[in-house]
Amino acid sequence: MNTNQSKLVEPVKPSEAPDAAIAMIDEEGTVVGWTQAAQQLVGYSARDVVGRPATHVLSSSEDAPKARAHAEQCRAQGGWSGTMTVRHRDGHTLTLTLRVSLLWGENESHRWLVSVTDIGVLSSGALNGSLRESLLNHAPIGIVVRDLRLRCTWVNDAMELHDGIPRDRRFGSRLKDSLPGIEAEALEVVMRQVLESGTSTVHEYRAWPPTDRRQEHVVSASFFCFQGADGKPVGVCSMSVDVTGNRRARERLAILSEASTRIGSTLDVMQTGQELADLTVPLLADHALVDLVESVPFGIEPSARIGTTNGRPPALRRAGLASVDLGVLNLPWAREEVVHAHPDSLFSAAMRTGRSYLEPVLDTRSGPWVDHDPVRAQKVRDSGVHSLMVVPVRARRCVLGLAIFGRSEEPTPFQEDDLLLAEELVTRAALCLDNALQYTRERAAALTLQRDLLPHRVRGGAAVEVASRYVPADTDHGVGGDWFDVIELSGARVALVVGDVVGHGINAAATMGRLRTAVRTLADLDLPPDELLAHLDDTVRRLNDENEVDDDIPDQVPAAVGATCLYSVYDPVTRRCAMARAGHPPPLIVDPEGRVTFPDLPAGAPLGLGLGLVPFESVELELPEGSVLAFYTDGLVESRDDDIDVGLQRLGAALTQSGPSLEDLCSQVVETLPVRTHSDDVTLLLVRTRALQSARVASWDLPNEPVAVRTARHLAARQLSTWGLEHLLPTVELIVSELVTNAIRYGGGPVRLRLIQHQVLTCEVSDTSTSHPRPRHPSTLDENGRGLFCVARLSRRWGSRSASEGKVVWAEQDLPCAAVAR
Repeated sequence: MNTNQSKLVEPVKPSEAPDAAIAMIDEEGTVVGWTQAAQQLVGYSARDVVGRPATHVLSSSEDAPKARAHAEQCRAQGGWSGTMTVRHRDGHTLTLTLRVSLLWGENESHRWLVSVTDIGVLSSGALNGSLRESLLNHAPIGIVVRDLRLRCTWVNDAMELHDGIPRDRRFGSRLKDSLPGIEAEALEVVMRQVLESGTSTVHEYRAWPPTDRRQEHVVSASFFCFQGADGKPVGVCSMSVDVTGNRRARERLAILSEASTRIGSTLDVMQTGQELADLTVPLLADHALVDLVESVPFGIEPSARIGTTNGRPPALRRAGLASVDLGVLNLPWAREEVVHAHPDSLFSAAMRTGRSYLEPVLDTRSGPWVDHDPVRAQKVRDSGVHSLMVVPVRARRCVLGLAIFGRSEEPTPFQEDDLLLAEELVTRAALCLDNALQYTRERAAALTLQRDLLPHRVRGGAAVEVASRYVPADTDHGVGGDWFDVIELSGARVALVVGDVVGHGINAAATMGRLRTAVRTLADLDLPPDELLAHLDDTVRRLNDENEVDDDIPDQVPAAVGATCLYSVYDPVTRRCAMARAGHPPPLIVDPEGRVTFPDLPAGAPLGLGLGLVPFESVELELPEGSVLAFYTDGLVESRDDDIDVGLQRLGAALTQSGPSLEDLCSQVVETLPVRTHSDDVTLLLVRTRALQSARVASWDLPNEPVAVRTARHLAARQLSTWGLEHLLPTVELIVSELVTNAIRYGGGPVRLRLIQHQVLTCEVSDTSTSHPRPRHPSTLDENGRGLFCVARLSRRWGSRSASEGKVVWAEQDLPCAAVAR
């Protein structure tokens, strides 16, 4: 390995960028470089400061002599560090920690780099850990200032200790010139990003310094963007600190590395809480508790934001518990226990403010929480916990819960660096918890939406017996877009539908609802299966056109719609079933003798993906009474481990079981699924065909003559008397008269009248005309146009459908319960 090269390690997140305010001053004490962090600290922008004396801008009038004395001390000693009072732009004063470092340029010129940090920031731990530690302990910080082309212009002596490169070799060169390799190029990418954004960031990389070539060191580099008087970038400053100088730093890096693999392995918020507790014991603490707001495990985000609650804190539910003392686990601190924090306790304060609290020496003898819960306080005393950290679990300005760490076996109390490590671990857990919370909320919404859109109770009428099952996918894959439906059509027929929308989540569920509604609407038109799928394909392609990305809207993600569908129509009078499919698995048919077959049904293209170039094809089959048809989605028969043929064989074997009811058979099929979580939804629709007895159907061919109207009335009246439905005579006679009259007047060829007694009484009149009737709204003086209006008012529902030799106009009448039961 080349010891002159450095190797990047995992970058620190942007939120972890340092908060130290940085400024650069020339030999005369004039500010020549300013950062956004400095502006946030003292209120002055680069336009206010650059080009003016630093003492004049930042010092109050009474502190000006002191500031000049500090400047002279810097020149004499080559740098200075300490505290100083600085005037904020709005007039108030700040007590700041300053570190002034000497920077060398070409021809022995020099400038000064000022690191300014609010003491309050140092105490709160908001500053990046490595830089903060270096500022406090006066550790050597390597500093390099580069211009807009990333050429070195200024550097301090300490930088040579990090990489062994003399400063004379640096001036005018880029990082990759003096430190070749892809790692140097990656660091230059970071510096360009800092120049473009104007912000600061932190990256860590490995290096082998000249003083210790055999030992790998981890260097933390903080990058700042310098702004000129016009507010535009003029250069980038890097401050590098060796963070491998002590054993605890290495331990913290190891813990953080382990946290990335051990925390958030699932989308279960309770499991994530337990993983956080298990990780920190005993690496960080002897005891760890993770409590979440009671609503979080149920996918409900806390309503209160940080700093907006003053009353009693919300109840917490224990999600994680770990301890080096197994006896502590037997105490009444069980997981999923509901915990109520006292309003005056540290726990409540952390919930309200979103801030962490460190108690190096825990007082368990007095305090509001001790008086409020003496039993638990005694348990804490018995456990020997002497030091405590309380860290809020924060996400998107909400506190999701608390992580509590205690020490009893380890005599050393918690320190600031322990709190920083705990906050980092909790932050990682909070990200996983927030992701899980959002997923749980979206999954619950998608599942609720899908279950609301799926039929709650399916009825097959006189045509079929029906049973169905729906099993949603596991939590790793999300709810899909499966749907099924049973639609009662005219003439005792029934439509059987199953479909699957591509994708998972709430978008797939919503698309499923739109397609199911479209299918029901098209089914009301009594279209043949192939025509219905063609219209549905047009609908899906129009949806895709609506979802096209708008170039004027940035970061828009295309939401293409794709689906498969199987649509069939079964007629119990003829026992014939017509079906067509659009990329969906074929149905499985089991005849009354137990033979399993798959109909030779053209596959068709999936909806929305075939461009309408290949037409869908229907196949018509005659089914024996008592045949079982299985309509399903691919989640039932496909898996990662087995071929689809294995799933189809398993399905066929389960359906050949004799004896059980259709509901029991449906349950048996689902139980045959492999014992594992499902990566896709599982939908199963089973139907057992029925045949309508010939005694319940009567039909007559009539001549295309006006006298046929009277004949039709007599035939219908006689048949109703045979069925014992005399009370329907007046209504049915009028309906038959109107429908037959229209067929003779507007149609051609023979007319056919058919009466079907099933769940309702259906009256059908067919003719050879392909024109469908349309109801009119006649005015008071019109002599015609009221026939269909009367039919609509007298019937339960009415309509028309295309037939092979013309059309059929039908109307339905409700039957008494006794007639339906016969």
